[in-house]
Parts: sequence; structure tokens; C-alpha cells
Amino acid sequence: MKLSAAIMTFNEEKNLDRTLKALGDICDEIVIVDSGSTDRTKEIADKYKAKFINQKWLGYGKQRNVAIDNCSGKWILAVDADEELSPQLKEKIKEIIESNDESKKVYEINRLSVCFGKKIKHGGWGTSYAVRLFLKGAGKFNDNTVHESFVTDEKVYQIKEDIYHHSYLTLEDYFSKFNRYTTEGALEYYKKGKKASVFQIAFNPLYKFIRMYIIRLGFLDGVEGFLLASTSSLYSMVKYFKLREIYRNGSYIDDKKGAKNGD
Repeated sequence: MKLSAAIMTFNEEKNLDRTLKALGDICDEIVIVDSGSTDRTKEIADKYKAKFINQKWLGYGKQRNVAIDNCSGKWILAVDADEELSPQLKEKIKEIIESNDESKKVYEINRLSVCFGKKIKHGGWGTSYAVRLFLKGAGKFNDNTVHESFVTDEKVYQIKEDIYHHSYLTLEDYFSKFNRYTTEGALEYYKKGKKASVFQIAFNPLYKFIRMYIIRLGFLDGVEGFLLASTSSLYSMVKYFKLREIYRNGSYIDDKKGAKNGD
């Protein structure tokens, strides 16, 4: 078996069909590790004959590794449930797999964000490389609860063809994820011993807006660019304020319950 796709899911019925459809003609196997979906996620997975594994949420890094460990392919394509391979990327992956050149073992792929139905090319959202394709055994993801990264001793090569990251389908979708993501971010900071100052709560969001919208040319993405810069600055403020609450109220244990699932 040449290529396995490794995917994590939790209530992904809005995204999964698009993701699996793009994988169907290049992958020999699709492995999905699900952390308790209550929607049509499994039904969609069955439609594409994916191997479906139930696993209580372990955090992003560990959950990804469970999916990888259950893959049989020589090559692993780690894909998020809200990501879609572009036609150009599919051709590039086929070229790499069929070349049988295993001297290059790890590749990072550019993630182009699609928010509110529009491809976002500025504001820091248009270029975001992440390891997605690798030979099995060439490395693993770290144990981070959020913002996991791939750990390897191999040289990492770049694939410039895009994988579309359907970050947020609608504004409602954005804010439905907002609370969990800010909580998970605050908890990760807490574990690392970071503190939340008044400066970070008040001025970090302002700096983030200026950096995204002006310095990184987010205004070129129109109203969607303005919306993303605004909500991202709010995200920063809320995350730091939640971190402050954890230290003040000792709410770490309770908050962990709200951050147990991911997608």
C-alpha cells in the first residue's frame, strides 16, 4: 500500500464529504480517528469506505499520532477534516509517490485559507506551511494539546501547491468554534507557565489587527480581510483574558472539560 490519509474528526459533517472526495482518487487507504461525533460524520466516512476508529480526545498531537499508527501505507498524508487538496497538489503528490525516490522523506505543504467562501491571500492567511506528507516512521507529531508540530530528524522539503483550509464556512461557524479554541489556547499557555498582563489583554489585540490588516495587507482581501483582522484581534484578547481567569479563579480543571474535543 502506497499512500494512507490520516484524519481526525469531531462533528465534521459540513466538511468531511468535500475532504474525502478530494482524497478518493489518490489514496489507497483513509484512516479516520473520531473523538465522539454525534452528527453524520461516520455515515460520510462509511460512504468512502474509510477505516473509522473511536478514540477519546487526547489533544491534537496525540490524536494525530493515533491516526498515523493505524495507517498501513508507506507514505502518510496527514489531513484535517476541513482541508481539501487542490487539483495541482494532487498531481504533485502523485508525482512524488510514483517517483519511488525515498531520499526525501518529509514534505510541508502550503495551506491557503478559505474563509466565508473566499480564498484569503493576505493578512498572514495565504502562506502557512505545515508538514502533511511523509514516509511512515520519518517522525511524529509532538504531544501539544493545540498547535501541534511534526518532529523529525529528516530534512523538510516544501510543496508549493496549495491545500485549501476551509477555516470557517460562515461567521456563525467562526464563533461556534471561538469559545473552544480560546479556551484551549489559554490552557496551553497555562501549562507553559505564561502569564497574562493588562498590556497583553489591551494592546496585543490592537497590534494584531494592525499587523494583519495593514502590515500584511489584509485590506486587499476586502471585507473578509477586515472581518478576519477584527475577529483575530478579539480572539487574542479573549485568550489572554481566559488565561488571567485561570490564574485568578483556579479554573484550570473545569476549563479542561470544555477543551476535550477537537476538529
